[in-house]
Amino acid sequence: IDPIREELVMSLVTFIGPRPNLLDLEGTSRQKRLEAAHPILTNDNLERIRGIGDIADNQFRTVTLDITYGADHGAPGMGKALDQLCRRAEAAVRAGENIIILSDRAAGPDRVPIPSLLATSAVHHHLIRCGLRTSVGLVVETGEAHEVHQFATLAGYGAEAINPYLAFETIEAMLPELDEELTAEEAVKRYIKATDKGILKVMSKMGISTYQSYCGAQIFDAVGLRSDFVAKYFTGTKSQVEGVGLEEIARETVELHQLAFSDAPVLREALDVGGEYAYRIRGEAHMWRPSVVADLQHAVRGNLPEKYRSFAKQINEQTEQLLTLRGMFRIKTAEDMDRKPVPLDQVEPAKEIVKRFSTGAMSFGSISREAHTTLAIAMNRIGGRSNTGEGGEESDRYKPLPNGDSMRSKIKQVASGRFGVTTEYLMNADMMQIK
Repeated sequence: IDPIREELVMSLVTFIGPRPNLLDLEGTSRQKRLEAAHPILTNDNLERIRGIGDIADNQFRTVTLDITYGADHGAPGMGKALDQLCRRAEAAVRAGENIIILSDRAAGPDRVPIPSLLATSAVHHHLIRCGLRTSVGLVVETGEAHEVHQFATLAGYGAEAINPYLAFETIEAMLPELDEELTAEEAVKRYIKATDKGILKVMSKMGISTYQSYCGAQIFDAVGLRSDFVAKYFTGTKSQVEGVGLEEIARETVELHQLAFSDAPVLREALDVGGEYAYRIRGEAHMWRPSVVADLQHAVRGNLPEKYRSFAKQINEQTEQLLTLRGMFRIKTAEDMDRKPVPLDQVEPAKEIVKRFSTGAMSFGSISREAHTTLAIAMNRIGGRSNTGEGGEESDRYKPLPNGDSMRSKIKQVASGRFGVTTEYLMNADMMQIK
């Protein structure tokens, strides 16, 4: 789905509260739900939901459950805190509460917040196992979520609405530094609008047009999480690569909490930048760190083989350090399998194997004409296939170059509403991909 051109069929409307009985054809249950235009709640909207039970003659009862626990319990205390949280949620629903707000507002020097996604999914699946999930709505009040992926995962694991209060506070604190004069209300409004567009984009990639369909669908694969951990807290999620469990996640959470409230002079007035987006020394590991980029640039611009070898060495070392999925795999040899090696004269030669290679579908507008034509020439030389992507292909590339090379992509893409699909374009395709 194109979330921009097909905006008419996209919707972020979310309903909060108990779901109606799908088998009640007569409509006698009369279940009411709160309707919100989008899942991102402002602080004011959250407070309206929190206090809705105080209004006379209404069917909503809201309870706020704290998803933090005592810092003195350390990492080992998270498992017990999760179990208690699930029991409190179950008891609240059985007592008649039909909107649960999971909140980490109490986080502080003495309170460690459980990761909001872990807490949300744990409660969501516990209520499903108890047969109570359709009797209650889940709202998440968290300072952790601030970007689209985090909102999408919270939604995928049952959050009908989310209040990213710390993101709002950060925006308000940044107002004096902005070039444009904005009110806090307008700045928050713009942030929510940008987030909404991001959520729509994520939904559209899975062919889902409404938030109601996306909420609780958990269309994710887990990478690097232990199977028993996934089975308990993210039930039904596929996990092909094993990794960390609750113990490691709890330990990392406690370490981050200690950094946030550390007495270290360097952290007293400012938080560690982390280096998640931009490379920072002693920050998050990056594959494209400055030394790697520098070696590649020198190798290409100066035609220096030794710089390319240095670049390749750094990339291979990153694989060995498990920075990539491929680093977690080891190819088994014939000796490992107690089998005799296959004679080389019975093995398909490399020049035949590479003919089955193909490049990804990237338009020349996204990677430049130079990169696009270079990929096409390379794949044509080895007999493989390059892909035009949705950006089409210029007609001058259909003619072979004087040296015999060809810039023609063998795979042509045709997408709805895409420009440049002509008879000549289609006739110069070995394979067509219709989207």
